[in-house]
Amino acid sequence: MGAIYKTLGKNGESLKFYSRSLNISEKLGYQSGVQASIGNIGVIYMNQGEYQKAQDHFARSLKMAEQTGDEMATTYGLINFGKLHFLQHEYARALDYCHRALGKADKIKIPFLRRDACKCLFDVYKAKGDNRQALEYYELLNIIKDSINHQETAKQMQFLEFQKQVFADSMTQVEKDRRVQLTHEREIRKKRRGRNIAFGSGALALLLAGSFHSRWRYVKRTNKMIREERDRSEHLLLNILPSEIALELKEKGRANARDFDRVTILFTDFKDFTQASEKLSAHELVGEINICFEAFDQISEKYGIEKIKTIGDSYMAAGGLPIPTDDSVKNTVMAGLEMADFVLRRKVEREKLGHVPFEMRTGINTGPAIAGIVGVKKFQYDIWGDTVNTASRMESYGVVGKVNISESTYNLIKDEPEYSFETRGRVDVKGKGMVEMYFVSLK
Repeated sequence: MGAIYKTLGKNGESLKFYSRSLNISEKLGYQSGVQASIGNIGVIYMNQGEYQKAQDHFARSLKMAEQTGDEMATTYGLINFGKLHFLQHEYARALDYCHRALGKADKIKIPFLRRDACKCLFDVYKAKGDNRQALEYYELLNIIKDSINHQETAKQMQFLEFQKQVFADSMTQVEKDRRVQLTHEREIRKKRRGRNIAFGSGALALLLAGSFHSRWRYVKRTNKMIREERDRSEHLLLNILPSEIALELKEKGRANARDFDRVTILFTDFKDFTQASEKLSAHELVGEINICFEAFDQISEKYGIEKIKTIGDSYMAAGGLPIPTDDSVKNTVMAGLEMADFVLRRKVEREKLGHVPFEMRTGINTGPAIAGIVGVKKFQYDIWGDTVNTASRMESYGVVGKVNISESTYNLIKDEPEYSFETRGRVDVKGKGMVEMYFVSLK
């Protein structure tokens, strides 16, 4: 063992430390310590490329965790096995362990375990060249990281509020001390007269003024820090939820689902995305999608429609909620046309540079829907109803570069002078039967 420590350097010292920890835990009968030490020794062997030794230690550690019912330790063990098989290019086995780990992490609701399991899945799918799946877990990984950062921000704000209260208590004590001091000074003034008393009182006044000025500056800095943290939390919440829903959630601690008589749903989706993604690296793929979705976000904000979510390469938005407006149908159609135009112009730019372009279908439908928040920790504003399903069909039965709308949307904007329409007749839609559709464009 001594020779191993010399050749391993820092890892050798860690191995030595965990071996001692293992011995002590075994002597004390501390099973959790034994299980953790064996797992940590396995990690060191994995980092050194001694995969068989790592696997033996991981197997012992995982078995002990499962026997004791320790869900956190079991999840750690599954993630370690996923990483080990990933390093050995055994991707199928790596995916099995990482998926099991994510399932357990979701069950026990521990954010950093969900983060590590998602990172494992992202690395494996990326190595396999399955960019679509890699993108899915990359997005989920970022959501989990944002959730963790949000929780840390909340803790910091609580700490600042505590500090503010401590400071307020300190100021109260200072005021008490000041009053005691003033009483004492009055007694001195009764006993002494003349210039010395005046000089002493003046010096005391200057001292108190300096003390209170220092305290005032400290209060001002503390309040500024609290405001900045509160603004940061407000901004994060508004990035997740519509402003009206965020306000309701802050005031009531919850936000009720609502029925809407008329909501206009917009879906976009990139054609042959899987084939296009196979020609791009994961970094290039995510970067190009981010450019498109950032543009879509700006367009949605421009026309006052609400972004609902992205699912892989699909973008979903809605007009007419959470506050219904008379022009929501028209604004949603205008947003869809502008998004389609952006992707067409982006395609021309990428083709000139010899890059793989994206092509997009867009579909819109109008009708009743239910909208509200799902989840209790990681909030998400979402929409349900047949109107959403029909809007999705408008996209999937659409044509690249065009905006396909349903008959219900057409009837609401057909008299608008700036649009021209191309009837498609009745199209046989899976699960819907014969559905009337129209292409819409600007004159």
